[in-house]
Amino acid sequence: MEPGLLQIVMLVVARELRLAVRHWDQVVQPLIFFVVVTTLFPLAISPSLSELRNIAPGVVWVAAMLASLLSLESLFRPDVEDGTMEQWALSGQPLALLLLAKTVTHWLLTGLPLVMMAPWMGTALGLPVSVWPVLAGSLALGTATLSILGAIGAALTVAVRRGSVLLALLVLPLEMPVLIFGARAVDLATHGEAVAGPLNLLAAMLLLCLALGPFAMSAAMRVSME
Repeated sequence: MEPGLLQIVMLVVARELRLAVRHWDQVVQPLIFFVVVTTLFPLAISPSLSELRNIAPGVVWVAAMLASLLSLESLFRPDVEDGTMEQWALSGQPLALLLLAKTVTHWLLTGLPLVMMAPWMGTALGLPVSVWPVLAGSLALGTATLSILGAIGAALTVAVRRGSVLLALLVLPLEMPVLIFGARAVDLATHGEAVAGPLNLLAAMLLLCLALGPFAMSAAMRVSME
């Protein structure tokens, strides 16, 4: 009896989680980078919370976006090099679904920890506790979108040696709207204004990426493996 699609997705997620445990240093690296970047700003600008509060939304979001880029180059490359990706492509199972499952696991290992850490780092930069829900919610929507966009870029550059620079050049322009609306939502919440507009736009971008992203990943991966 062949396994169903849900069971296949769970197998992919479980496999990726086991690999992450073996290579835990690659999982921790983006989180350390996020903490280091956010803590350096008070040293470089001013320790005054009133001044840091004005730039805190942008600092947290830029740090989260750059941290999410660190692990993208190795998202698909090991599977391509050891032949796993070729087996997936020839298995008869939807490659788009398998790549989406791998991307979801990437978000669970990088995006979700960033979402959980961001409120504490934001507080260190002067953001009030009342902003925590908006900060966490915007980052949850935004980092998920960043993971899908990054996965498309990683699939396009997987055959390029040392393609991290090319990957950044491809992905960063696509991620700018996410950065703008995410930081704007946090800034509006800081000043007590309505945040529904930026959050709705972030949710719309995530739904669009979920609908089209897996097919773009699959097409890019097949081109890269040819």
